[in-house]
Amino acid sequence: MTKLTNIGLAYADRILFADGELLIRNGDRIGLVGPNGAGKTSLFRIIAGIERPDQGTISMDGGTVIGYFSQDVGEMSGRTVLEEVLAGAGRVYEIGLEIAELEHRMSDPQSPGLSDAEMTAYGELQNDFMHHGGYELETKAEAILSGLGIGKERQGERVESFSGGWKMRIALARILLLEPQLLLMDEPTNHLDLESIIWLESWLGSFKGDLVMTSHDREFMTRVCRTTVEVASGAITTYSGDYDFYERERAVRREQLVASQKRQEAMLAKEEEFIARFAARASHAAQVQSRVKTIDKIERIVVPADPKSIKLRFESAPRGPDIVVAMEGLGKSWPLPGGDTRSVFSGITGTVNRGDKIALTGINGAGKSTLLKVITGQTEASEGSSTLGTSTKLGYFSQYSSDILIPSRTIFEEVSERLPKASEGQIKNILGAFQFSGDDSDKRVGVLSGGEKSRVMLALILSQSVNFLVLDEPTNHLDIASREVLLEALKDFEGTIMLVSHDRYFLRQLANRVFEIDKGSLATYEGDYQYYLEKSERMRAGR
Repeated sequence: MTKLTNIGLAYADRILFADGELLIRNGDRIGLVGPNGAGKTSLFRIIAGIERPDQGTISMDGGTVIGYFSQDVGEMSGRTVLEEVLAGAGRVYEIGLEIAELEHRMSDPQSPGLSDAEMTAYGELQNDFMHHGGYELETKAEAILSGLGIGKERQGERVESFSGGWKMRIALARILLLEPQLLLMDEPTNHLDLESIIWLESWLGSFKGDLVMTSHDREFMTRVCRTTVEVASGAITTYSGDYDFYERERAVRREQLVASQKRQEAMLAKEEEFIARFAARASHAAQVQSRVKTIDKIERIVVPADPKSIKLRFESAPRGPDIVVAMEGLGKSWPLPGGDTRSVFSGITGTVNRGDKIALTGINGAGKSTLLKVITGQTEASEGSSTLGTSTKLGYFSQYSSDILIPSRTIFEEVSERLPKASEGQIKNILGAFQFSGDDSDKRVGVLSGGEKSRVMLALILSQSVNFLVLDEPTNHLDIASREVLLEALKDFEGTIMLVSHDRYFLRQLANRVFEIDKGSLATYEGDYQYYLEKSERMRAGR
């Protein structure tokens, strides 16, 4: 059990939380929620012992092993992927190294051999190694890496050859192999595809320790966590239910807070009216002074801003054609060294109709992004054709769309330049929905992170006059509140949508058709995302 009592933390004059309370009981599954910058990561660091609070105490069962997965994976080099993950297993890995060193000396004819004391130590190390599951450690590491999308064929490669996103998976595998008593995970799904998210969800279902995690993936959070803790407006608040329960209960508490604020305002207005009326009368001087002192001591009720109050709509666009995209025998291959080619998909025939909201699915590497690039004209087809209907006005977002932004402009200037008819208020409303409020809009594009640039591009696309939206992972780097602002706007969008996303909640709420790329071919499901899941599972079971 871990308990935080009267925890407070501030940076300069900005208070993250004060007098915070958090109890992590044995077996707890806690989802940590709150707006970006509210202090979730700081709370993780306090629990992990990396950062000290300004006030309060932390009590924890003796000998608790903590595993903390953060967005900062640090340096990785000098090892293979498998070696890097095994090194995260703590004491059992160190025992394995000691055993290997002693065995090397025993097998070396040039070595004088082991002393009696070393032989005794060798036997004790073997017992410890077996007791802690050391002989199964490599098999477990291989299975975890495979579950996170790094197959055995790549586990022998050097870690420095992997990109930042794949290094995040390696770092996550290290923490999972450790199997700590308390597992802290800060956005573990950020760099995972849907298959890896589902695998991680299953792994956490059988995890025996305590879990505190935050995720922008609402469905993942709801499926995994049974308790929700909100860090917001300087407070840490516990809700005894999953994310859906938290949303309902938070709305109820907010209504109660608004009602209390109105009652307080009415009371204060009445008192201030009395003070103003009788301030000049000597006969009421004592009463006036008493009431002035009373209202000065009253702590004003503050209702935090409601993130759901922001609502965005797409600019109206001309009605699109009945057939937005016509694909006939479509295929794409990429050239390989030596003159060979690798086929991504072939023989794809189908149509995208006006009003469709299509989820494009398939395992990682199936060719989803490539198909979107062919449809939008970003790359040429190797065979067949893909034709956009006349009067189609295309809006395309990919994870690399932000490359077209001009680094010297501020965020506000960039959006203003591309939306010349929008008022200052409209632009600030759009930027606020995507977490750019106040002075944030004056930041230069050149200093933004990749996630911030993605949010700028989404704000731009959301505000343009288009009737066909093609979106490749639009929810990456958005918190749950921003995802829901985007989701509501897409639901109201009167045009056609085709999107790739690993956010299942997003797909369930939006899609009315599903295209699945499977082994280079396209399967079409004439129903929503839940229909696709049920139908595809039956088909696979039949095969």
